[in-house]
Amino acid sequence: MSGPRETRYGPWLVALGAALWGTESAWRIPLDQVFDADVMVLWEHVILVACALPFILPRLGELRRARWQTLAWLGFSGVAGSAVGTIFFTLALKREKIVSFDRIASFLSAIGADSAAGAVPRDEVVNATVINVVLNIQPVLSTVAAWLFFRDRLARGFYPWAALAVACGVVLAIGDGRVIYGVEYALLTALLWGLSTVAGRGVMVELSLPLAAGMRVVIGLVATFAIVAVRGGLSMDALWPAAAAVAPGKTVTWLLLLAILSGGLPLVVYFAGLARTRASTAGYFEMLQTLAAAAITWTFFGDALAPHQLAAGVVLIGAVAMVQRAQSQTAES
Repeated sequence: MSGPRETRYGPWLVALGAALWGTESAWRIPLDQVFDADVMVLWEHVILVACALPFILPRLGELRRARWQTLAWLGFSGVAGSAVGTIFFTLALKREKIVSFDRIASFLSAIGADSAAGAVPRDEVVNATVINVVLNIQPVLSTVAAWLFFRDRLARGFYPWAALAVACGVVLAIGDGRVIYGVEYALLTALLWGLSTVAGRGVMVELSLPLAAGMRVVIGLVATFAIVAVRGGLSMDALWPAAAAVAPGKTVTWLLLLAILSGGLPLVVYFAGLARTRASTAGYFEMLQTLAAAAITWTFFGDALAPHQLAAGVVLIGAVAMVQRAQSQTAES
């Protein structure tokens, strides 16, 4: 099957969608100081579902005709990608950090462990720019997952480029000899979002894009609500804490910008561009997401990269782009 026919403006729509996605740190980091991670993601999903309902309701008949495997992929994408993955990403960007080194275990046992915030351990540093760059490992993980679940062929060029990407990720994570705080959350985010990308393939076989994207956030809303409820975070003090009540207008504005400008709108623009762009080209233009995110976290939050980290980040993005190019050429052959 041949890929989409590339138009002159298609790649730039991909770039615009990716760049808008990259702006989310501008709103997520300040909101991280207002809400617990899961509560913030809950509000984000409430807004997204409200925006998605007009696209979902006329297409609900598609669900009755879909196979159970398709619905299972959709459920996984909503829970793992939209809900849990986004919570992990939010935790990765938190400025006040958990002292305990057993963060993953504590999170899995009781989501919301980020409420036990405190000083950063001496052998860890905070750097949101690193977190955003490390997320670029996601296509490598999704490619491996596609090989496992759909038996996609791995291109000969995949192995060296993937190994180089992983090596660069290690350099970024270690920094100047101290571990970057939140990298473990970022890697879990990349894994869950990568698996959700693969799951999306199973969903798109039978469901239209508006329904698939809309139902993903609906399922994500239900899953996030359940997580907040299990943690005991449905009280008014938790859903709308004092920090939000002090500046309600600013808080609501940040939430709307996060959910719409950096969430829903990029999805529409990105996929409109992807339908008019070859996969081998799209990989390069997707780099705008990292560039936008790095520009925001570096400029506005002061999270600079050391020279060796900057070099590793550039090589990582290039290696991932080559992974995508090799895989797209294999798929088209």
